[in-house]
Amino acid sequence: GGIFCQLFRRLFMNLVIVESPAKAKTINKYLGSEYQVIASCGHVRDLAAKNGSVEPDNDFAMTWEVNEKSRKHLKSIVTAAKKAERLILATDPDREGEAISWHVLEILQQEYGLKNIKVERVVFNAVTKSAILQAMKQPRQIDIALVEAYLARRALDYLVGFTLSPVLWRKLPAARSAGRVQSVTLRILCEREQEIESFITEEYWSLFANFIASPDKRFKARVVFADSEKLDRLSIKTQEQAEAIHQSVEKGHFKVRHIGIKPQKRNPYPPFTTSTMQQDAARRLGISASRVMQTAQRLYEGIEIGNETQGLITYMRTDGVQITPEAIESCRHFIATAHGNRYLPSSPRIYKTKAKNAQEAHEAIRPTCLETTPKDIEKYLNNEEAALYKLIWERAVASQMASAEFLRTTIEIDGIGGDGKTYGLRATGSVLKFDGFLTLYQTESKEQEQSEDEDIKLPDIKLDDSLTIENVESHQHFTEPPPRYSESKLIRKMEEIGIGRPSTYAATLSVLNEREYVRTEKKQLVPEDKGRLVIAFLESFFKRYVEYDFTADLETKLDLVSNGTIEWKVLLSDFWLAFNNTVEKTKKISTSEILEAVNDLLAPYIFPPSQDGVDPRKCPSCTDGKLVLKTSRHGVFIGCSNYPDCRHTREFSSDVKNATPGSQIEDRSLGIDSETKQEIYLKNGRFGPYVEQTNPENEKPNRMSIPIGISPSDVDLSYALLLLSLPREVGLHPETGKPISSGIGRYGPFLLHNGIYTNLENLEDVFTIGLNHAIVLLTEHQAKRGKGAGPEPLKTLGDHPEHGGLIYVMDGRYGPYVKHKKVNATLPRDMTPETVNLEQAIELIDAKAKKKTTKKKAGTKKKAPKEKKTKTKVDKKEKT
Repeated sequence: GGIFCQLFRRLFMNLVIVESPAKAKTINKYLGSEYQVIASCGHVRDLAAKNGSVEPDNDFAMTWEVNEKSRKHLKSIVTAAKKAERLILATDPDREGEAISWHVLEILQQEYGLKNIKVERVVFNAVTKSAILQAMKQPRQIDIALVEAYLARRALDYLVGFTLSPVLWRKLPAARSAGRVQSVTLRILCEREQEIESFITEEYWSLFANFIASPDKRFKARVVFADSEKLDRLSIKTQEQAEAIHQSVEKGHFKVRHIGIKPQKRNPYPPFTTSTMQQDAARRLGISASRVMQTAQRLYEGIEIGNETQGLITYMRTDGVQITPEAIESCRHFIATAHGNRYLPSSPRIYKTKAKNAQEAHEAIRPTCLETTPKDIEKYLNNEEAALYKLIWERAVASQMASAEFLRTTIEIDGIGGDGKTYGLRATGSVLKFDGFLTLYQTESKEQEQSEDEDIKLPDIKLDDSLTIENVESHQHFTEPPPRYSESKLIRKMEEIGIGRPSTYAATLSVLNEREYVRTEKKQLVPEDKGRLVIAFLESFFKRYVEYDFTADLETKLDLVSNGTIEWKVLLSDFWLAFNNTVEKTKKISTSEILEAVNDLLAPYIFPPSQDGVDPRKCPSCTDGKLVLKTSRHGVFIGCSNYPDCRHTREFSSDVKNATPGSQIEDRSLGIDSETKQEIYLKNGRFGPYVEQTNPENEKPNRMSIPIGISPSDVDLSYALLLLSLPREVGLHPETGKPISSGIGRYGPFLLHNGIYTNLENLEDVFTIGLNHAIVLLTEHQAKRGKGAGPEPLKTLGDHPEHGGLIYVMDGRYGPYVKHKKVNATLPRDMTPETVNLEQAIELIDAKAKKKTTKKKAGTKKKAPKEKKTKTKVDKKEKT
């Protein structure tokens, strides 16, 4: 009988699907041998990363694709399903977890059919034995409304990304992508940067009087009224005003007019949600949002303690603030035992979610066992895990503790100054009477709690007491622009506006960094030029889709889909109709029109007003040119509207407006060439930034300029090595037998063969063009020039006023020169093809012509005839 039962269990087992291998191992121990637990390792499939994976014209049909990594996991699941009589889908208790269960079930039905198999869905909020066994007793079916909300969200993100991003690529090279939530988040950062740049600093002063009520009673009060006029923060604007008040108050007589003592309470915060955990961990521990989530995932899935794996916290993707009655009771018991009844409120604290668009009423993040203190568990955790667990534990316990109690005292002082005017001063202070929850969890750091009117304990003084002024302090201040967003403050802003979901905040910030739309400086997020460019484009042509209200409203509708209130395909249809029309209209707009619109929107940034009053968009290299945005395959730069006659360019940035080329970057090492073992540097030069490699065989180092349109900040070691490898030999021409090479010159990428240059359209072709393609381009170029034609002029300057005939600017083997008929004059080093004008060219031509004439005359003098050497003519036949 025992053997038969074992065989029966092997043939008809319970198959449990979870998301992570760590969780699978732990749950298998709790459930025993009758269960087989297998991990899906996250999502098993996703929309195929190609156009057409969502078909709006086919009722939003979706094409799913299993990635290679997931195939082996799915194979194990399908094999196990063939032997199972019961399939239990136990993925995470949120929308994504519901979607993974749905995907697994769909694949099993397609691969195996799932005949005679009972399918159930279970959810648990903590990886503990009691939570899992309890969940197994309460199975349900897959929540289709949650799945449809996932499908709608995934389809929206796909449609926006795969429809809008190609428009960006065509209209704004170097812009990599746009996204439904990503772009709105980027807009928040760009708008803050605009606020900072447009901020005008103001001077203001504050005055404090140090009073003596008695030898042992001293305190400080701020001047808040002058001649019955209230003094706001910015009221005293100059040193003269401050000095006048200073002198008057210092010579005045004052007494206490009013004393107010008011009790105050500070209540604890609720337990952590995903968002508040990310914010607090960033502020206190300096951990990024993505690292917080990774660490929390490990604490949730379980830590090896002894011979057992224990989940230490509840599920970490939630926007609920409530916790179970059992957890509340456990909290209260711990507080009473560890801190005493004084720290325990008379009744449990019940919290309600205030976050906009809060979804899925999950429990807040808390320890699975509140009796397991941070000190008890720290030896099993690494530093980051221990710090995060301590934060979660303290926040959860403190949420059920008594309020902190303060006594806030305000002293109002009146008097007559030395100038006869009335003045009013105010001193404020607070005293902590009972620390309550603050004994365990400080809500703010000391630096954040300090202010100009620093809260202090004020002396015991009485109404109408006369006060003696010890001295008066005057402090000069300057208003400061709003600070840039840190990760935690940006997450708080996203939550306030209602964009994105708590579980996606970390991923959204990661994408912005990966796309190089933002960078992190001193823990603050700074939008890059390309990020600002993308937002300017979207605000100009897709304004509705980066509006906060529109995005938040869409999130609300998606949550209504999860509640079954809105039909998901109706939501998609309404969105797609308007969005696709906008995309089609934008496709028809020329790149020049788009750049002009972006020009105007970004003008305060890229063309800030100059101090000398000169038009900031006036080209510095020609008389009537205007600076405008231009595009190349590798990005956007600023150039002259008179191109190609004027070739003035600079990077897309306001920082280099008045700088020489390349002066906006610092010299730095890019790394070491693995072949030559020589270090590669990025440097500044007279003609712009360049890369340099020392050459031990030659005193002169190997150098190559950074091409126009490539930002020096984007140049890394691999790209520098590509540049230094130029010129590149493409191959030998089959007709001439001479080499064809590619390179980058003063006027862009080129092919060179037999002394003739042929322009290349794209910079990338320099590194990739093949021999056949090169021959075709050379042939086409030769046909356009005409057989035997000379090099093409770079620029036509005009007619020579005396001798007639056009004067050209040419590019020669030894540098640029001006040409008039048969006279060629090389340009001096301080003169470039872009800056030379007709008058300068005439002067050079005439000087060269005069020099040639002088030489010719000098050469007409008769020279003594040389003695001829005679050769004996030998007949060929004789020679033979």
